[in-house]
Amino acid sequence: MTAFRDLHAEDALGGLLILPNAWDGGSAALMRSLGAKAIATTSAGVAWALGWPDGDALPVGRVAQATRDVVRAAQGLPVSVDFEGGYSDDPAEVAAAARTLVEAGAQGINIEDGGGAAELLAAKIAAIRAAVGGELFINARCDVWLRGVGEAEGRVAEAARRGAIYRAAGADGLFAPGLTDEAGIADLVRATDLPLNLLAYPGLPEAATLERLGVRRLSAGSGIVGAALGRAAALTRGFLQDGRSAPLMEGALGWGELNDLMPATD
Repeated sequence: MTAFRDLHAEDALGGLLILPNAWDGGSAALMRSLGAKAIATTSAGVAWALGWPDGDALPVGRVAQATRDVVRAAQGLPVSVDFEGGYSDDPAEVAAAARTLVEAGAQGINIEDGGGAAELLAAKIAAIRAAVGGELFINARCDVWLRGVGEAEGRVAEAARRGAIYRAAGADGLFAPGLTDEAGIADLVRATDLPLNLLAYPGLPEAATLERLGVRRLSAGSGIVGAALGRAAALTRGFLQDGRSAPLMEGALGWGELNDLMPATD
């Protein structure tokens, strides 16, 4: 289980790791076919695909099954799972849930602090590490930007403080969604010893700039699934109004092309 970890190294072949985020096996197969180096899941997309809301609501068993589906469709590509907050505030329960994802084939997880106390997430990370060993890549998500924690000018320092706590607990990466300004990104890269992961977000610099600043990973998050569902909503709305077939074919992938992407066996 070293392939996914190696993709985060400063001297990694190919530079910045750009991760599209799948929401089911089919989207994972599509992303694999388009040249993704690894597949991450989006908790929001997985939940929506299964008819649940995002936000630690999806039962762990459904998360594990979705992980198995994505791992199967990824056909050997490393898979990282968005684990939200671990689906519990009890570190032992979180560790047990993480073990099921490793058994399902995950090589990495994201786990978030939700802007709450860093010590709680650190306890969860330590419990996961004790339960599954050192091979799982644990990406600690710091939500001070998404949740608006503290004054804006102090968020880089707060993220660095949290990152140090998470690293001591066993985290391998720091995820700072919502951080977009170049100066803040450069400051956080300098202030943390962990590979920095950012989220595709309005105002975020392009990939080449992020790589120059020292960012190691860029995630699409729920952006792709949100765009796909937005297109599905527009098509459905139009079809309900007039029943026209032609718009459904515009930009669509063919049945055979899509069918050929899907693995026929385990």
